[in-house]
Amino acid sequence: MSGPANSAGSPVDTPRAQRLFAAVLPPGAAADELAAAVAPLHRLPGAGELRWTGRAGWHFTSAFFGHVEEELLPGLYERLERAAHRTGRFELRLRGGGRFDGRALWAGAAGGLDTLRLLADRAGAAARRAGVPMEGHRSYVPHLTLARSRVPADLTPYTAALEGFEGTPWEAGELALVRSNLPVSGVPGEQPRYEVVRGWPLGR
Repeated sequence: MSGPANSAGSPVDTPRAQRLFAAVLPPGAAADELAAAVAPLHRLPGAGELRWTGRAGWHFTSAFFGHVEEELLPGLYERLERAAHRTGRFELRLRGGGRFDGRALWAGAAGGLDTLRLLADRAGAAARRAGVPMEGHRSYVPHLTLARSRVPADLTPYTAALEGFEGTPWEAGELALVRSNLPVSGVPGEQPRYEVVRGWPLGR
């Protein structure tokens, strides 16, 4: 069975339960700037022990939905569209970096963070109203994951290297619904594959 077209216009296969999240995606130029800032980090001591996120996986998660059953998708689409239309376009830029408990290294953001948080709240509320089980409310920290560690690691040199990074501002104008396809081959270091299955423009 085939589902909606992706951004390239090709049909996207839709299994009965999909692992989905809503996100704001950086444009190509912003990703280029970040890639240039991240490249030297791969030469730091211990970099080979980290699982680096591929460029295709760079995004600002608005809400993570987990596995969503097929029958819930129409309601989820409708409510996410409303959430996007209620939220205006806003300026964003990639800036600096941070870490979560030595387990994850990320790039930060600056600009319209209040609107980014509002969009995250609305995306989460949309999913709950559509019947998608959601975890309890968490404090939203805007971040784009760059690398993960299986064991706690000292990520201080990496965040220090990103401290002066300041990307060019860009306008966030779309809420994307992304499907995450987890690795199944068992190949060490294999990354999830991400597919944009729907996208809704911000504002009206």
